[in-house]
Amino acid sequence: MTMLETFLKPMHREGYKFVAAFAVVTALLFWIWDPLGWIGVGLTVWCYYFFRDPKRAVPENAGLLVSPADGVVSLIERAVPPADLGLGPEALVRVSVFMSVFNCHVNRAPIAGRITAVAYRPGKFFNASLDKASDENERNALAIEIADGRKIAVVQIAGLVARRIMCWKKLGDTVRTGERFGLIRFGSRLDVYLPEGVHPQVALGQTMIGGETVIALIGQDAPARAARVE
Repeated sequence: MTMLETFLKPMHREGYKFVAAFAVVTALLFWIWDPLGWIGVGLTVWCYYFFRDPKRAVPENAGLLVSPADGVVSLIERAVPPADLGLGPEALVRVSVFMSVFNCHVNRAPIAGRITAVAYRPGKFFNASLDKASDENERNALAIEIADGRKIAVVQIAGLVARRIMCWKKLGDTVRTGERFGLIRFGSRLDVYLPEGVHPQVALGQTMIGGETVIALIGQDAPARAARVE
């Protein structure tokens, strides 16, 4: 990777119109007053980086469940998955990845399988890092059936300033591990519900890389990961 490739990342096509709009406003701000124009330049660069869509080295070993998003692990707890996914009424381990407005917001499938349910629900726009965001915020949930018949739930949750959840997959589609399936504008969270008996291999506060960081090992008797902060 060259130095230029380190800083210049591919941009998702969803961001073209926003970067163009920021650039037009920036030109107007320069016409009004130069210092305002430079502020516009900074915001335009931020907009470009928000919609960046970098390539990822997705692990392909069987049974690896990867992070669906860039961000920080904000919650690890037991919770009942959305009822409309058909995963039952029992609480499962939920790993929540919070994305700030500075993270890449392209969402990736945590594991390979077939989508057996897609459920969108409108809602509120609380801070996505809060526990109640899972129940009360706007969300889009998917159930993915893996090779052994078990199901994984992944839920896109709108945040405080997010106003649109995008999902490019539909019922019956198959996905590969790490495949792009959606995007959220601007600032949000992804929840992953693990099958019973599967323990998380991440810790609270851990920085996640979407499509790369392993959240859990499916089909392997691995204990929950212990970690310390230094």
